[in-house]
Amino acid sequence: MTRDPKHESAGYQPLRPQATGLGEFLAPVAGFGVTFAAMFKPVVTEDYPRKKEAPQSRYHGRHQLNRYADGLEKCIGCELCAWACPADAIYVEGASNADLPENAGAEPGALAADSPDGAHMSPGERYGRVYQINYLRCIFCGLCVEACPTRALTMTNDYELAGNSRAGMIFEKQDLLAPLTEGMLAAPHPMAEGTTDTDYYRGDVLGATQAQVDWVTERRPDDETLDAAAAVASGSRPGPAPRQHELRPDAGPGAAEKAAGEAAAGSVQAPSAQEPALDAAPEGAIR
Repeated sequence: MTRDPKHESAGYQPLRPQATGLGEFLAPVAGFGVTFAAMFKPVVTEDYPRKKEAPQSRYHGRHQLNRYADGLEKCIGCELCAWACPADAIYVEGASNADLPENAGAEPGALAADSPDGAHMSPGERYGRVYQINYLRCIFCGLCVEACPTRALTMTNDYELAGNSRAGMIFEKQDLLAPLTEGMLAAPHPMAEGTTDTDYYRGDVLGATQAQVDWVTERRPDDETLDAAAAVASGSRPGPAPRQHELRPDAGPGAAEKAAGEAAAGSVQAPSAQEPALDAAPEGAIR
């Protein structure tokens, strides 16, 4: 390293020790020692998509619209998430539970908008009829989650959000809504008898009741969720536990992308040895 005679004459002392001898000769290429040492360390690069690693627990991934334990949706269509979104990526349209087709037979004025009787998609007066998130705009900041008053909207750890078209990146309500877990009763159906929307918000409703099961049996006897919900209502099995989000099945390159629909909500398990890999997107998959 060349020394400045002016600094030496002024008594300048460098803060860092200066290399001398052989060290001074090799100083220009000393940085390559870091590269050379790294050649003998284990590789930490992830072999994605052949091998997938779960992200951190607080990772902000794809959104999910959650349900209560009896199957009713938590979203009440208040549109606060859309107002809080800094990227204007969320579009919500609320509607009244009283206007559902299942309530068409009620006498005028007999079923108030916030009445616990009659069909409900969510507790209380309103539900989210339309819910869209444009993932071409979303910046995954999580402000929509903070704004939600009923904890209906959360963010999963699903990071596989690539699409083949711009239209396909606009996720609809059916793409975001959490699937029914074992023991939940498919909506619409009445609220649990003797409860208000506040009871739902506090978590006091732990599963479907017999009155709800009877209501659905009378109107939708072929509903696939009836048997499991009836078992919960009778006490022969515990109430449903919320489904935890899982990464899509690791079935080889491309297979995870084809399993987008239910797998995005964590409902598709990894294929077993007897099951073939997923070759086609399931019904209701994201466009």
